[in-house]
Amino acid sequence: MGEKSETVPATSFGADGSMRLNFLTGTLPTEKLNGFERMLWFACRGNVYLRYTEIAETFEEPTTGDPIRKSVFCVFFQGDKLKQKVSKICEGFRCNIYTIPKTVEERTRMSQELAQRVGDIHVVLEKTEDHRKRLLVNTSKDVRSLAVKVLKTKAIYHTLNMFNMDVTQKCLIAECWAPVRDLEKVNQAITEGTSKSNSEVPSVLNRLTTNETIPTFNRTNKFTKAFQSIVDAYGIGRYQEVNPAIFTIITFPFIFAIMFGDCAHGVVMSCFALWMVIKEKKFLKNKGSNEIWNMIFGGRYIILLMGLFSIYTGFIYNDFFSKSVNLFGSSWRVTKYYPDASHHGNSTDLANTTLVGNNTTFENITDLSNTTGHGSDHPYYINGHLYIDLHHVPAFTHLQSYNRTGTVYPIGVDPIWMIASNKITFINSYKMKMSIAVGIIQMLFGLILSFLNHCYFRSWKSIFCEFIPEMIFILSIFGYMLLLIVLKWLTVFNITSCAPSILVGFINMFLFSYPAEIPDCNPQFVLFNDLATMKMVQTILVGAAGICIPWLLIVKPVVIGIQRCFSNKNGAAPLNEDDNAALHGNGHHPAGVEAQMSQTDEEDVGTEEHGMGEVIVHQCIHTIEYCLGCVSNTASYLRLWALSLAHAQLSEVLWNMVLKTGLTMNSGFTGAAMLSITFAPFACLTVAVLLMMEGLSAFLHALRLHWVEFNSKFFYGDGVKFLPFTFKEATAARLTADSD
Repeated sequence: MGEKSETVPATSFGADGSMRLNFLTGTLPTEKLNGFERMLWFACRGNVYLRYTEIAETFEEPTTGDPIRKSVFCVFFQGDKLKQKVSKICEGFRCNIYTIPKTVEERTRMSQELAQRVGDIHVVLEKTEDHRKRLLVNTSKDVRSLAVKVLKTKAIYHTLNMFNMDVTQKCLIAECWAPVRDLEKVNQAITEGTSKSNSEVPSVLNRLTTNETIPTFNRTNKFTKAFQSIVDAYGIGRYQEVNPAIFTIITFPFIFAIMFGDCAHGVVMSCFALWMVIKEKKFLKNKGSNEIWNMIFGGRYIILLMGLFSIYTGFIYNDFFSKSVNLFGSSWRVTKYYPDASHHGNSTDLANTTLVGNNTTFENITDLSNTTGHGSDHPYYINGHLYIDLHHVPAFTHLQSYNRTGTVYPIGVDPIWMIASNKITFINSYKMKMSIAVGIIQMLFGLILSFLNHCYFRSWKSIFCEFIPEMIFILSIFGYMLLLIVLKWLTVFNITSCAPSILVGFINMFLFSYPAEIPDCNPQFVLFNDLATMKMVQTILVGAAGICIPWLLIVKPVVIGIQRCFSNKNGAAPLNEDDNAALHGNGHHPAGVEAQMSQTDEEDVGTEEHGMGEVIVHQCIHTIEYCLGCVSNTASYLRLWALSLAHAQLSEVLWNMVLKTGLTMNSGFTGAAMLSITFAPFACLTVAVLLMMEGLSAFLHALRLHWVEFNSKFFYGDGVKFLPFTFKEATAARLTADSD
């Protein structure tokens, strides 16, 4: 249908003077047809004749796009007055009125012209459809690059919208952050852009001085990016603060490996990570939207290091699928003894080495696998397996043997502990002390890093009022514990029961209760030769730790209060020590770092809006958190021992309950078939439980130890991340969607 047009002037009389009917033709929505008909009837008092029919095709509403049904109508009337009424009614109902010729010849000619135009329009539409299809097919080949161009253009205009106009309204001014190392590259890029755009006015790059918070930018590569992400998940470091990610590269996989120590499991994990590293270009090219896989692939270098460190710690534990490997030969001179020498009769091949008590005979064991000749009734055989108590063999204890031979197992745990009855006791004691030692060393290292932060920001007040008492406190208590652990490992006691308990001694240290000397024990104590010296040293250490608590709590608020009183008397604005150093220093720090210095000690802000009450409360919280945190954080490192023990025991259960069934069958074909059957569930359970579940558990615990126990000693994590303009972030979502 065409557009609305004016009606042909109605003629009431024919050529012969007779009356003739006039008519109006148009269309309107079918739903309005009943109302339209009633309105014509009442307005014209029945002096019009209406004919209508519904159009078969469905039309589309131009404004809303909704489908709509229409009807075509023809109204017959007589006279100009009725024509005006009908025209107004049609206009009120928003009908589309069309001009229809009066004579049959004109109507026929018009119909033919319309049919020809419709045919021409159909031809044009078909050709347009074909052209559009060809154009879309050709465009679809470049739709990815075109979409990227659109996204880049949007990103550019979004950034340009943040520019400011100068006073002349002819120049754009942008204030932004840029790495100092890249300023030359930025200047070259601006110069190149000016030349390519044939601009007559060159662009100018100037460095500004500002007191705004400087964002933190840490340069990373594909190897260090994952480790930096671990730190950023905890918090963004302050500008030029020590970045924990540098040390996390080593400490994180090592802490993980302490809990996951097994050579075989480490090899499997390393192979999986190495496969991802080798295929990384292929995976990066076909990167999908699977979040779990993307997370695992993003941490491929972390997994690789965790696997390599697990191989190392497994080698130290001498643990290979829960089994020990005798690589260098045991350094123990183990003895079997029999309560009665008559057990062997009068055999002459016995090693008549030592007699203890009445009629007790010993025989040196040089080959642990050579256990023939002694039945299962032997007192050291339990269920057919040889168990040796290395602490209670009446002759040739390990230490006595060590002193005689002068050798120990070169590296790691001696494999003979696998058949010792006190294996769990020894391994638990070893791993527990090692976990505490590792934790204390890492916390001390965190305090040293806090000292480096204080020195860089010239926060001398923090060094004297916080770092020194914190270091004395932790060294007096936990540093002393670390020293006892190491010395107990290195000390040789003539009697096993003479070895003092570090935990009991540590408790007695705070209770000022000291044990009596035990006769025949040499040495009596781990570190001291006599009880008096131990009392004096431990009393001094407890006193030093006690002095550090009020030192932390009182000294800094007192110093800040004195500084404020002194500043107010001089009539100057109260400045803290760090601010004075920033104003009168040697200019070592770049512009804007002064604002960062005051953030190093939030309670030191020398403005009136931070009263002394707030400073005191903040220092009380810090003192309580640090003192209690040292105890809780040290105990938290025991998770290294707990998870390592759980991993080893679970691995041993899988070996004994699953794979051992197939290995112990001696028959040829049946044994091979049984081994094939048991190996499948053993491999699946090892991967699913030990590698995935236990690995994830160890990963999360290592993450917590770094976030809470390590980072809390020096890392504030309340900085602002540097977010540079980059097309990669703008197009990342589109590229990911296209790859799917």
